[in-house]
Amino acid sequence: MKKSANTKKRGPRRPSKASSRRKTWFWRLAGRLALVGIIVLAGWTVYLDAVVTDRFEGRRFEVPSRVYARPLELYEGATITEAGLRQELSLSGYQRVRAQRAGTYTESGGRFVINTRGFRFADGPEPRRQLGVTIANGQVSGFRVLSGPDAALTRLEPAQIGGIYPAHKEDRILVTLADLPPTLEPALLAVEDRNFYDHIGIAPLSIVRALWVNLQAGHIVQGGSTLTQQLVKNLFLSRDQTLIRKGNEAIMALLLELHYDKKDILETYLNEVYLGQAGPRSIHGFGLGSQFYFGEALKDLKLHQVALLVGLVKGPSYYDPRRHPERARERRNLVIETLLANGSIDSKTARRAEAEPLGIADKPSYSEDRYPAFIDLVRRHLARDYRQEDLQNQGLRIFTTLNPTLQSTAEQSVRTTLQQLNEGQDESSPLESAMVVTSRDNGEVLALVGGRKPDYAGFNRAVDAQRPIGSLIKPFTYLTALEQPDRYTLITPLEDRRFALVFDDGRRWEPKNYEGNEHGMVPLHTALAHSYNLAAVRTGLDIGVDAVIETLRKFGVTGPVSDYPSMLLGAVSMSPVTVASMYQGLATSGFNIPLRTIRGVTTAQGEVLSRYNLAVDQVADPAAVHLVQYAMQETMREGTGRSAYRYLPSSLSLAGKTGTTDDGRDSWFAGFSGDLLAVTWVGHDDNAPTSLTGATGALPVWARFMAQVPQHGFSPVVPDGVKYDWVDSRTGALTDKQCDNARFMPFIVGSEPTDRVSCSGELTRRIRGWFEGLFQ
Repeated sequence: MKKSANTKKRGPRRPSKASSRRKTWFWRLAGRLALVGIIVLAGWTVYLDAVVTDRFEGRRFEVPSRVYARPLELYEGATITEAGLRQELSLSGYQRVRAQRAGTYTESGGRFVINTRGFRFADGPEPRRQLGVTIANGQVSGFRVLSGPDAALTRLEPAQIGGIYPAHKEDRILVTLADLPPTLEPALLAVEDRNFYDHIGIAPLSIVRALWVNLQAGHIVQGGSTLTQQLVKNLFLSRDQTLIRKGNEAIMALLLELHYDKKDILETYLNEVYLGQAGPRSIHGFGLGSQFYFGEALKDLKLHQVALLVGLVKGPSYYDPRRHPERARERRNLVIETLLANGSIDSKTARRAEAEPLGIADKPSYSEDRYPAFIDLVRRHLARDYRQEDLQNQGLRIFTTLNPTLQSTAEQSVRTTLQQLNEGQDESSPLESAMVVTSRDNGEVLALVGGRKPDYAGFNRAVDAQRPIGSLIKPFTYLTALEQPDRYTLITPLEDRRFALVFDDGRRWEPKNYEGNEHGMVPLHTALAHSYNLAAVRTGLDIGVDAVIETLRKFGVTGPVSDYPSMLLGAVSMSPVTVASMYQGLATSGFNIPLRTIRGVTTAQGEVLSRYNLAVDQVADPAAVHLVQYAMQETMREGTGRSAYRYLPSSLSLAGKTGTTDDGRDSWFAGFSGDLLAVTWVGHDDNAPTSLTGATGALPVWARFMAQVPQHGFSPVVPDGVKYDWVDSRTGALTDKQCDNARFMPFIVGSEPTDRVSCSGELTRRIRGWFEGLFQ
């Protein structure tokens, strides 16, 4: 068919105006959105840049403060047992192996060879040494430096006994690249990021390679992150596997590489990487990882140890060498093989390293607070001078007074005694106890037990339990009296008979002795040694309750003290720590010495921030205190404390005082030797009655502790103004020392008796017996 003549040929169809407008609008919108996106991305990049630089320019890490025990001093004649030295070495993470490396020791027949690590103390560094130490009869009988700088006295590095951690509980020891063993950097880079020094923060080829491997496997088996990306993820981002987080990670890695040197980034990574868990604390960085797994400084690690730490980066829990040793060994050997493959080590070195055991320390040298009650008291003392946030993140080093050997002995004494006392008792309300041990001379707190479960960080009875102290108050009543030598001496007769007080409101108070009996007229020293209540109350009322309270204040008591006469029988509540502080003054001849738990505080670099030097204030007449000390020694020999010698040698001179409250609700003992002062309390938390006295509850805890500690007897220096005379114990008159009833007693000069009685009758009989013997 022919087309119509008027049919026109059609050209290409032109887009309508509406369609053109839509396309124009779309591209304009797309352009504007792209511009907005670029602006937003630029703004977001600026924000991320600020985040990165703020963290890196400021304090990158919150480093917890570390709390150390006192360092063990070793020298000829030092007091320590073989078991005690063994325990100190174990606490500091020393391993008993035949090796020459630092942090190890050997022992044979009382002879120790110790390879010390060295330590930077506030007063200077203590270098590494190899020591030969021989122990016999509870002291160092031989001491020699086998290698290293010679010295007559050396200090072992102090054991870390706790820390004050940030809220996130991250723990680390900061290291620099100079602290690394030579194999650590090549091993880490070979396994985690072999192109670290060549990429710009991200490695696209590595990402593509990892993506392909993961697609083939059907799940994630390989990551493409560089060390820089890992650091960004750890420092700034969450663990969420999202595209947004991965995008932020890439941008921040690029920014980090833009601003900072590779060495700076690597050093930060070495201190940030997560390597394990110790209870609630997370172990970060190779510095702490080295201590946690091997008990050694990072710079001292051998190849097989380095390889294990590097292997842990992939999965600290999965490859935990304490729980999964075979997995850890395989992973370690894989790292060693990787080093061999890239030529970092030779075959012989690799085979030797793979043959090594894992060599993991028996227990982490850095554990959670080992002594929670003591650390609690340290924190309270620190709070006087330091803010909590500074303690949590400034990496301070806090050197305390704790003696780990004495602490262990005190804990064992509490456990053993309470176990015996609780036998047959109601298990729903077991007896509790607290104990405070100090150095008699300087008031340093050497041990502190807060309850029958010493490792439980609960109620700290040593610090917070406010309990009536009972007869522990009597030495201070008698001290107040003896400071008036014209009225009172140790032989002053006191009336131990019943009486009653009637107050203005009609109330009646009738004190009585513990056993309900009376003793008539007794000398003051006997009344104190045997803890007679009636004589003590009469004396206190005579000199004045306010005067006794003033004496307590002088000896450091700051809490409320009732001015009722019942206070004279110990109706005043104190904590064991307060009692120890109070008795410290009696043990040091009238010097008020505040208890100390801290010797000094330094920065992580060793700069001294605080020194807690000995503070001494004489608050009582040493002559009068000497008389009280004499009566407290009599308490131990003849009075209520004599049962202590069931545990202790009779040759050891001691001074002490028992304390018991109504119905045996509180059992107390406070006493001291020539070296140590200790206070113990036993009772129920709910204040329930017990069948105990101070002598049957608290004293066994005290005596069992003292019996296990090498020490010297208490032999006080006779102060000026005191003289000793032989006195007849029945009449209180001067006599001759050969008399049967003669007692050698101290007096403040001018207060001694003026009357004298003779024992010529006894002497005559002796002469007669000798004379008659000539004719037999």
